Amino acid sequence: MIADYRFYILMKIKQIIPLLEEMAPLAYAEDFDNVGLLVGNQENEINGILVCHDAIETVIDEAIAKKCNLIVCFHPILFSGLKKITGKNYVERSVIKAIKNDIAIYAVHTALDNHKNGVNKIFSDAIGLINTKILVPKQNFIQKLVTYTVPENAEKVRNALFEVGAGTIGDYDNCSFNSNGFSTYQGNENSNPTIGNKGGLTQTNEIKIEVVFEKQLQSKMLQALFSNHVYEEVAYEIYDLQNTHQNIGLGMIGELEKPMNEADFLAFVNQKMECGTIRHSAFLGKPIQKVAVLGGSGSFAIKQAIQAKADVFLTSDLKYHNFYEAENQLLLADIGHYESERFTKNYIVDFLKEKITNFAPALSEDKIVLSEENTNPVKYL
Repeated sequence: MIADYRFYILMKIKQIIPLLEEMAPLAYAEDFDNVGLLVGNQENEINGILVCHDAIETVIDEAIAKKCNLIVCFHPILFSGLKKITGKNYVERSVIKAIKNDIAIYAVHTALDNHKNGVNKIFSDAIGLINTKILVPKQNFIQKLVTYTVPENAEKVRNALFEVGAGTIGDYDNCSFNSNGFSTYQGNENSNPTIGNKGGLTQTNEIKIEVVFEKQLQSKMLQALFSNHVYEEVAYEIYDLQNTHQNIGLGMIGELEKPMNEADFLAFVNQKMECGTIRHSAFLGKPIQKVAVLGGSGSFAIKQAIQAKADVFLTSDLKYHNFYEAENQLLLADIGHYESERFTKNYIVDFLKEKITNFAPALSEDKIVLSEENTNPVKYL
């Protein structure tokens, strides 16, 4: 539960971070990415929050003018390591200006890309898709906890594990498997058994409890298990599962309420996403109803879109040879990188305004500002 900060004069950055991680859990980010607090001290108090797509130098200037000392951006301005900070390029200049003016920068990027309500749901909603699901579910993200306890303790242990996030499978929660059996153990002279006596062999009935959980929750799982288990020594096992996570991953696939022809559909997308232009593969003369989307660079997911039997795949940053990969099985369309993610910053603003209304009065809605800077580096004639 998030604490109520109404009695603070100002909020600190560290009090905003849990909200940002609720919206875009850092554990969801891709390994190559750089998300979270990139610049600034989390102990600093917040005067205002500016939300943008790219925290480039003009956006830092905007934050200064609007008296915002926390920038929440989609793309991380620091993506790879800096060996020198001399102001020789746009990244270094942005970082120097932010530090000089005591402005913090927090990036969400693929942490929000992979969220079921994130970038690709925003994209899908903008073009009216229904019945959406993740296109490329995240791999190697689910673990299973197996533990054993006496029947009288089983409900307490289960509920404690559920409370910290165990047992969620798709649209179901509080999921577990429980089986009956018996255990044997014999404690040495240093033991203090809950059931039985030290030095003697004990046999007792036990419940075996199995639950799945997202791997970033492992420490919370174990803390909940140890705090609520009756045994002095808790027997447990943790396994990595090969199951894909149904609600975490890149891209999304859904359906139009009514099919459209290819030209009309691309014109519709162009208008809804405010594209400067759309590059696409050859029309196939088939109606469009099943639509795959992936905000940002999505060439890696062309095969998944085909396997999902999409009629069209909307993404960006496609190279010449990527268009051949359509293989006349679907329409492939590059709508522009910025364009495919353009409404993400609006979502972040709305999320923060909804969450912060009950917090410190000094940080009111008018201090959560949507950047007016168009940071799209690509221009069209």
